[in-house]
Amino acid sequence: MLKVENVSKVFRSGAFGGKKAKVIHDVDFEVKPGEVVSLIGESGSGKTTVGRMILRLTSVSEGRITFEDEDISTLRGAGLKSYYRRVQGVFQDPFSSFNPIFKVGRVFRTIRREFLGDLDAAAWEARLTGALNAVGLEVAALDKFPHQMSGGQLQRLLIARALVLDIRLLIADEIISMLDASTRIDVLNLLGDLKRQGLSIIFVTHDLALGNYISDRIIILQKGAIVEMGTTDRVFGDPQHPYTRSLLDAVPHLHERWSDAELKDLGLVADTARFGGHLIEHRKDHLVRVYS
Repeated sequence: MLKVENVSKVFRSGAFGGKKAKVIHDVDFEVKPGEVVSLIGESGSGKTTVGRMILRLTSVSEGRITFEDEDISTLRGAGLKSYYRRVQGVFQDPFSSFNPIFKVGRVFRTIRREFLGDLDAAAWEARLTGALNAVGLEVAALDKFPHQMSGGQLQRLLIARALVLDIRLLIADEIISMLDASTRIDVLNLLGDLKRQGLSIIFVTHDLALGNYISDRIIILQKGAIVEMGTTDRVFGDPQHPYTRSLLDAVPHLHERWSDAELKDLGLVADTARFGGHLIEHRKDHLVRVYS
């Protein structure tokens, strides 16, 4: 369904071109219908940039991204609008997606005007009610201001906004990092329900436990390059790359005091953060970057 093919991103600094910085290095993966794929890495690993390129919020410097066999960089006008009816993103801070002086229902009126103007009132109400019910909210919630709702409720509204469009792929970028623990599990379970209904999800996170909980496949990014990729059980059950191992070692363990934990030597990890090498198949559904 979605294919990211040897994609790289180069940013330039300065008003007249300036220096070039390659922040994404030959990223290559695909997402199948009804699959949850997690992009995992520390801050600065490039996971958000990859998501933004899929959403066309950031341009691709090299390579290409196709969705249902269409190169998304070529889409214009009606073609681009059709793409956004099928692919949507939800981001970390739900409050930033709402204007504080307007009620939250305004977002949905904008969606109807821009994408679903051909629907009559009855069809629109049925679609809107169905999307809200799917995320556990009532239509009455649309009459509230953003400050009258919790972060979890606003994230649910943003997911409902995407569902109104009958999307096929959701980019979920750190969508639960600002939520409390009880709300987190509710949103994760909601994503699981949507997956079972056939929605594909790219789950961007720095939290390995969350990736393990929700994902079919895991992609580990380090400094813009994929260092390990495969099914969740293979990557987390048999990690091969030093960076993946260091991430897993850094996860806190119950009943272990920080003072008792052994400080890991990250020298090897730093050494493998070079941009050469290539991915090889360690075993079925498990790729690892090796360096010459």
